[in-house]
Amino acid sequence: MMIYINGDGREVAENITVANVVTELGLSDKKIALELNEEILPFQNFASQILNANDKLEIVHAIGGGQDDSFLIAGKRYQSRLLVGTGKYKDLDETRLAIEASGAEIVTVAIRRTNIGQNAGEPNLLDVISPAKYTILPNTAGCYSAEEAVRTCRLARELLGGHNLIKLEVLANQKTLFPNVAETYIAVEILVREGFEVMVYTNDDPIAAKRLEEMGCVAVMPLAAPIGSGLGIRNPYNILTIVENANVPILVDAGVGTASDAALAMELGCAGVLMNTAIAEAKNSILMASAMRKGIQAGREAFLAGRMPRKRFASASSPIDGLFF
Repeated sequence: MMIYINGDGREVAENITVANVVTELGLSDKKIALELNEEILPFQNFASQILNANDKLEIVHAIGGGQDDSFLIAGKRYQSRLLVGTGKYKDLDETRLAIEASGAEIVTVAIRRTNIGQNAGEPNLLDVISPAKYTILPNTAGCYSAEEAVRTCRLARELLGGHNLIKLEVLANQKTLFPNVAETYIAVEILVREGFEVMVYTNDDPIAAKRLEEMGCVAVMPLAAPIGSGLGIRNPYNILTIVENANVPILVDAGVGTASDAALAMELGCAGVLMNTAIAEAKNSILMASAMRKGIQAGREAFLAGRMPRKRFASASSPIDGLFF
């Protein structure tokens, strides 16, 4: 039979209950309010209320900011557009507090050889950032060839129990830490073939970014400036071109120094920003993590709002009609 949900017709089974419909809509774990034929239906009556043909349901829920502004990576939806790393903090407690202050849902971790001689009971990073709470994003930081990066990804998948989402970076040299794009192409081809979901670090070249997308990367992550430099976005027009031509999320990675840099990345239309040094090396890392969170939010809202056009000459805010002269 046909019923109407928020104005749209929907075929449902005979004698279906409101609770069944709510479950089919994926709303059973959500806080909702519901009208049945313009009368409020209390939550406790959902299970007993049987629907009839042409009944009209109106379902509402409360969301922050007036809209759902989540984004999708590898089939999973995220609310926070700030991704953070875990290096360079003075201890694991500061790491934990900064990550919590950032509001991040995706946290990158570097994969390193175990120190065989380490003390038993030494704290483990994964005890601080639980995979039950965060999406752990292993990265290949420190790899200078496709072979090293691919081996690291395979070990990361084993370490994390079949985890396929990885951040790939293949570096050219230790001085600049710029990406070796040629080696990155080789690594991407292998990893995608092996079922990895690759978020890839690259330079701010629109041609390279598009090629990496076409090779199957789930997100492309152009640098804003050299890793750890804090110089901010040096070439915003290239980032803008990459964003405008992309069909996957574009996330600025590397070079952000402060909250205004993060806001600018979001104003350009980026899906998010990944950072580590800007937070970890701030004088107050926890406060900076909070600032970055707000910078991301402000930049995203400004992008959605649509800025005023730039003008060469002044334009008065107040009308001149009716002045006494």
